[in-house]
Amino acid sequence: MVSAVALLCLLPVMFLIAIAIKLESKGSIFYGAPRAGQGYRIFNLLKFRTMGQHAAAALKSLQHLNLYGDNKPVLEKADFCHYCHAHGQDCTMMITGDGQYVCEHFLNEESKGESAFFKIKDDPRITKVGKFLRNTSLDELPQLINVLKGEMSLVGNRPLPLYEAEKLTSDDAALRFMAPAGITGLWQVTKRGRKGEMSESERIELDKKYAKEHTFTKDLKLIFKTFPALIQKDNV
Repeated sequence: MVSAVALLCLLPVMFLIAIAIKLESKGSIFYGAPRAGQGYRIFNLLKFRTMGQHAAAALKSLQHLNLYGDNKPVLEKADFCHYCHAHGQDCTMMITGDGQYVCEHFLNEESKGESAFFKIKDDPRITKVGKFLRNTSLDELPQLINVLKGEMSLVGNRPLPLYEAEKLTSDDAALRFMAPAGITGLWQVTKRGRKGEMSESERIELDKKYAKEHTFTKDLKLIFKTFPALIQKDNV
């Protein structure tokens, strides 16, 4: 009910955002990619597109900038599907970005031992409109559709790309997937966008803490804390 009302109220804003995206760069208005939510349930998460064309293909050259990583390059091949063909398996886990396809089987295999999360500052793939959308969190608005469909909640742990979720399958780390997948959550309102103040292990611990302790009352508090956290200074 909340997501339906919010979508109706925000429809004019979303329409203006869609026009701005189309005017600046070619490509779709929305970005959709498989994500693993509560109980590792896979669904197509929606966002406004904030990157230019061929963003997925450029990923391999940016791994050394990962804020969660140890500055080691991860990918060395451009044709990701060769991994599946070489191992006699179907390329069933694909993420789509601006007309590009990335095989998550290959991405996960090549990045074993690396960070489970990927985020960089001042990402060169982000458009000018995309930078504004990200810094104001307006790129997340289409996820209200995911909430309306019952795939996400307003509050919860962020649903992860499949190649990230595959690295968090130990008994300890998998606890984060016991919580609902949400648009906002504990780590977003406490550490969002602060470079150098959140390690990968700290983020996982915050996700686990939310999974253990979340209640309706605490979720309401997180929603109210989200508003001052919407505007971030760092471009991540």
